Amino acid sequence: MLIDNEFTVAQPVEKVWEFFGNIPQVALCLPGAELTEDLGDGAYQGKVGISMGPVKMAFDGAAKILERDDAAKTMVIDGAGADQKGRGNAKLLLTAKLLPAAQGGTTVSMQQDIQLSGAAAQYGRGMISDVSAVLMGQFATNMQERIKAIESGADLSKLGAAKSASGLAIGLQALRMALMRVARRFFAPYQPSAR
Repeated sequence: MLIDNEFTVAQPVEKVWEFFGNIPQVALCLPGAELTEDLGDGAYQGKVGISMGPVKMAFDGAAKILERDDAAKTMVIDGAGADQKGRGNAKLLLTAKLLPAAQGGTTVSMQQDIQLSGAAAQYGRGMISDVSAVLMGQFATNMQERIKAIESGADLSKLGAAKSASGLAIGLQALRMALMRVARRFFAPYQPSAR
């Protein structure tokens, strides 16, 4: 399934692109992610923990940067992992593109082609899309804080890694997003049309 996310960072494109070049720093911004080994040549091993409603899953996997275009500010990453308890697998092809935004900021556009099997596959596209949006929002906040800390020369070890996303918090935010979608569909026919 294809999922598109977009967020804005209040930093110039060049600065955000430079940050994206430091994969260990990027991994520290992803809720529930841990980079365990740099395999060289743009390949990494790591772990990702995620909660989707009552199901908590922990994946061991690997990711590789397939393409990095400095001129176009695009990056393509291929990743795959297996749940540590054997409950499923996940594959991801992520395409990220950076574009200038208002007031000198950067819009980060991400397209995720996700393939799930096992327990995680039982959730519908809407739920997975909502969870992805919540996680990308947390990633954007963490990245903004980390870039500011780097700029100010702060001790990055005090920031630590992004905390694993709470299953309850993600579930509540995803539920709110789903209810808003349903309400928009329900009330759309009753909205007065502009003439």
